[in-house]
Amino acid sequence: MAKPSPGATTCDSVLGGRLTLTQPKAGHRVGHDAVLLAAAAPAGARGMVDLGAGVGAAGLSFLARCPQALGVLVEIDPALAELARANAQANGMAGRCRAVAADVLALGRRAGPAEVAAGAADLVLMNPPYNARAAHNVSPQSGRALAHDAGEGLLEDWIKSAHRCLAPGGTLCLIHRPQALEEILAALSGRFGAAELIPLFPAPGAPAGRLIVRALKGRRTPPALLPGLVLAGADGAPSPAAEAILRAAQPLA
Repeated sequence: MAKPSPGATTCDSVLGGRLTLTQPKAGHRVGHDAVLLAAAAPAGARGMVDLGAGVGAAGLSFLARCPQALGVLVEIDPALAELARANAQANGMAGRCRAVAADVLALGRRAGPAEVAAGAADLVLMNPPYNARAAHNVSPQSGRALAHDAGEGLLEDWIKSAHRCLAPGGTLCLIHRPQALEEILAALSGRFGAAELIPLFPAPGAPAGRLIVRALKGRRTPPALLPGLVLAGADGAPSPAAEAILRAAQPLA
């Protein structure tokens, strides 16, 4: 059987050339969100699952920084899942990283993929679709639509899937829009606690454009707002802190 084709692709470097990713030329493209999400994950994690992995940017960025870890990249689009598998191989990670074409909502269930066993992971990375369908025009490009369009209750469903995948005390690390904070905290309630909220600011004095949330399965500790990260200076140049993460593969402190 022929493998699914993503169409025209490009080959791009991230993490200052430490990671090379082949990705579709059209549709959703790898951006800073995936690298920042990976940088916020605890380095001590050994078993990672990347939900909605696309071509593997977040999961492979984490594995590049944490060579002792193993990972599974979960992507619903078979063509993107195949690119994620190829990217793991091209970056020398095929022995410790698998890619699976599966629906995130099937994970941790009896009929779900065997590659992601319930309660087996100690880290879940998550960059879920974040545009409410009723609030914007859905992209005609199918890959972009899958990556960005959030149906009713989708965020909570993804957090439930992360909860099934994680062992007790495991870490969920997600990136989303700050406007979704109330929905995120509601979905975490009763499942995760000790949430750390890290705002990401595009420039000094600008409102946060993204929010990283780290939370622990089974904890009941209230959330804490941590110092944020400013991505660029007033001149538009990347801040030293952002450069350390995006190019030097440093963790998000």
